[in-house]
Amino acid sequence: MEVTFYGHACFSLRQEKTNILIDPWLRQNPMVKEFPADLKPNLILVTHGHADHLGDAVEIAKAADCPILSTPEVGYHCAKGGANILAGHLGGTVRFDFGQVTFVPAWHSSSVTIGEERVYAGNPCGFIIKFYGLRFYHAGDTSLFLDMKLIGERHSLDYAFLPIGGLYTMDPEDALEAVKFLQPRTVIPMHYNTWDRVAQNAEEFKAAVERQTASKCLVMKPGETVQM
Repeated sequence: MEVTFYGHACFSLRQEKTNILIDPWLRQNPMVKEFPADLKPNLILVTHGHADHLGDAVEIAKAADCPILSTPEVGYHCAKGGANILAGHLGGTVRFDFGQVTFVPAWHSSSVTIGEERVYAGNPCGFIIKFYGLRFYHAGDTSLFLDMKLIGERHSLDYAFLPIGGLYTMDPEDALEAVKFLQPRTVIPMHYNTWDRVAQNAEEFKAAVERQTASKCLVMKPGETVQM
C-alpha cells in the first residue's frame, strides 16, 4: 500500500488498482511543482468546499470518470460542473470493494466560489477510511474537539492526517491534544507551511507527539510517497 502526500491536505491512498484521492488542490497549490500526470483515481473524497480542498476535484473526476464523495451541498456544486457524485452526511457510511468511508464531524466552515461570490456549502466533514484493512482518519480542516476521543475509541486508527497550521485550523499544541484523544498508531501532519501565515515546525510537533504519546509521527514532504 502506498500513501502519497501532494502538499497542504491532499493525499492519495493506493493499493494495486485502487486509488483514493483526498482534497485534490493541485494546480494552484504552491507546494506542487507540476500537476501530477498519473493520478487516475477511482474515488475522490472532498472534506469541504473551500478552494484549497475542493481544488481540482471536478476536473480530475471528469478526466478519470470517477465519482466525488462529499456532503450533499458540495456534491451538488460538483454535479453542476459535470462530475459524478456520491453524497453522504455526518455519521453516514458508504461501502466499497476496498472497505468503507464514514463521514465524521469537523469544526470549520464550508463554502464554494461561484464567480466572485462565496456561497454557503453546508457542513464540513472529516473521513474515516477503512482501506484494505487499515483505518485512516483525514480530519479535514478542524479545530480540536472533544468528540475526537469517541472517534479514536470507535475506530482504532492506524493513521491520522491532522492539520497543524493554526489560524484556520488546529495549531501544533491543539493537534497534540487531538493525538492524545485519537490514539492513532501513526499521525501525519498536514495543512501547514503552505503560506507564511500557517508556518509551523513539523519536526518539533513530531518530537512532542513521540515524547508525550504512544503514537509515532511521520513528517512527509510534498510529493513524497511512503509504503504502509
